Amino acid sequence: MNKPEVQEEFQTIPSKSWPREIWEVVKVLILSLVIVLPIRYFIVQPFIVRGASMEPNFSDREYLVVDEISYLLRAPKRGEAVIFRYPRDPRQFFIKRIIGLPDERVEIKSGKIKIFNSVYPEGFTLEESYLLSGLGTHPDVVSALGPGEYFVLGDNRNFSSDSRFWGGLDRKFLIGRVVFRAWPLNQFGMVSNFALNY
Repeated sequence: MNKPEVQEEFQTIPSKSWPREIWEVVKVLILSLVIVLPIRYFIVQPFIVRGASMEPNFSDREYLVVDEISYLLRAPKRGEAVIFRYPRDPRQFFIKRIIGLPDERVEIKSGKIKIFNSVYPEGFTLEESYLLSGLGTHPDVVSALGPGEYFVLGDNRNFSSDSRFWGGLDRKFLIGRVVFRAWPLNQFGMVSNFALNY
C-alpha cells in the first residue's frame, strides 16, 4: 500500500534590499532623536562640576543631572543646589546653593547669615547642615533682593565666586536644580535635597 504523499508548501521570503534596511535604521534614529532631544534640552540636562566651590557636597569633575522642569511648575526653594548661567558671562555655567529668595534682605555678619522677609521681619539666622562644621561666611555683606532675584552661595565659602561679590541672581539665568549624581560611580544616585522651608 502506497503512503499518501504530503505536499509541503514553501514560501519564498523576498530578500530585503539595502535601501530598505537603511531606511529602517534611519527611521529608528529619527524616532530616537524625537524622543531623546526634548528630554535632553528641556527636561533634564547633564553638567560637569568644575572647581572646588561646592565642596564637600559636589566635587571637581562630578557628572550631575539637572532637573529643568520643576522651576516651570514652582518657585526655587532656599537650600537647593542649582545650575545657572553666570550673569557676567552667560556662556559660563555655575553651581551654587540658593540662600536668599526674592524680596528678602540677606545680612552676613560675623560669619553668620541672617534673612529678613515679610514672615520674619526681625530676621532669622540660617542653619546650614550641608556646610563643613565650623565654616563661617565672610566678608560681611548686606544684600536687598528685588522681585525675581536670588542670593546664591557656594558651599565652600572660602573658594566661591557668588552673590557676595556680584549681587543677586536674576531668575532668568537659572537652568534648574541638581537632582542626580551620575559620576563617580561610588556616589551614583539621587542628590540630597537640602531645601529649607523658611
